[in-house]
Amino acid sequence: MHYTLRKPHTIKCAIMASALALFFIFNLASFHALADFVLEDGYTVSTVIDGHKLRMNPHSVLPRSGSSDLVVLDSANSVFYTISFPPSQESVVRLLSGDGVRGYLDGKLSSARFNKPRSFAIDLKGNVYVADFNNGRTIRKISDSGVTTIAGGYSEKAGHADGPAQNASFSDDLEISFIPELCALLISDHGNQLVRHISLKAEDCARGSNAAMGAVSTWLLGLGLSCLLGLIVGIAVRPYIIPNRKAPGPSF
Repeated sequence: MHYTLRKPHTIKCAIMASALALFFIFNLASFHALADFVLEDGYTVSTVIDGHKLRMNPHSVLPRSGSSDLVVLDSANSVFYTISFPPSQESVVRLLSGDGVRGYLDGKLSSARFNKPRSFAIDLKGNVYVADFNNGRTIRKISDSGVTTIAGGYSEKAGHADGPAQNASFSDDLEISFIPELCALLISDHGNQLVRHISLKAEDCARGSNAAMGAVSTWLLGLGLSCLLGLIVGIAVRPYIIPNRKAPGPSF
């Protein structure tokens, strides 16, 4: 039996040819992958909040209606914060709700507990609604008076039951949105492939702050008083016209 030994330069050439072929194939695939990539100019990325310095892990951020604050959800630590606007490294950070311990506890803002929620929404009054699916698939509300549960949580297992809040059930995968035109929350119930609807209180959907409404009322009252005063003054100073009484003609 005879064996043919290739020369070293022949082996080297074969390796280089294979490498070039692989390089060509890789670049061809990359070209096709980026063929539909269109970069639009004019945008810049900057960091405005550093969670390492603030000791938080921002999961999502939303503006809070009726205030100049942003609401930040730190899902990993089950805590909500407010950050002064505009956001920067010098922004003031305040605890909104949660004590940093996972759990399920309604009541005072500072002592309430959540269980790693990942989705929340804010109404026009500034109330925060939380899809706290790890706590029995509940929808909870953060207001100035504290934390409450508004739907779910009474069933011990996942479901898709509609009806009164205490009887409703959800899946383990939820996202929540506030729709002002409906005065309602819409729940993307991924696990059930459903969109659920929760009607809110009318006062939580009223556009405009109390201060703005008070200013408008004051303006309207002032305008009404000015018109009334002008009418009274106009009547008081108008010229007095003597009635034209036709003199009796001569009698014949």
